[in-house]
Amino acid sequence: MTKKKHVKELILKPVTKYAVLFAASAVAAAAIISQAAHAESIATSAAKSPVTISEIWARPSVPGGNVSAAYMQIKSSAPVKLIKVDAPVAGNVEIHNMNMKDGVMEMKAVDAIDVPANKMVELKPGGYHVMLMMLSKSINKGDNVGLKLTFEGADKKTFTMDVVARADEKGSSKTDAKSTSNAQEKNSAFHNH
Repeated sequence: MTKKKHVKELILKPVTKYAVLFAASAVAAAAIISQAAHAESIATSAAKSPVTISEIWARPSVPGGNVSAAYMQIKSSAPVKLIKVDAPVAGNVEIHNMNMKDGVMEMKAVDAIDVPANKMVELKPGGYHVMLMMLSKSINKGDNVGLKLTFEGADKKTFTMDVVARADEKGSSKTDAKSTSNAQEKNSAFHNH
């Protein structure tokens, strides 16, 4: 091996080694910065969420039944729509409304619930409510039922809130929701809500 080639190898091997280490460090730093920006985005959207959820509760399921309902009060400082609800305990979740039609109480799914700015919208028995269907397990009095609420703002952007409803008879131990923001089926046998 010539002296020139040997010197070139001595210089290039360490430089290549350090270049690879530098590139790997740069990729790792970019991933960390990206994760931090995403976490900041989530925290910012949580801080900017116009929605407040209170008085949240769920009805215990009847023995052998596979449906329940959840109720709450929603208030927002800006106009929003509740467009979707998910629940790990339910295979199917719908937003419903009950109203009297020709002397008969009827219940049907709705696409969304409008929440006007600075107005309280109450989801309650006999009105708007969240139907939890195809339950994976019974909901008993005192159980916590996790719900993910998806809202759409006037700008058509969506945001979610995770809340916990306490199962209780007729909401006698209603509590305010513990909510956090996260960067977005039918069964007519259950009429007692």
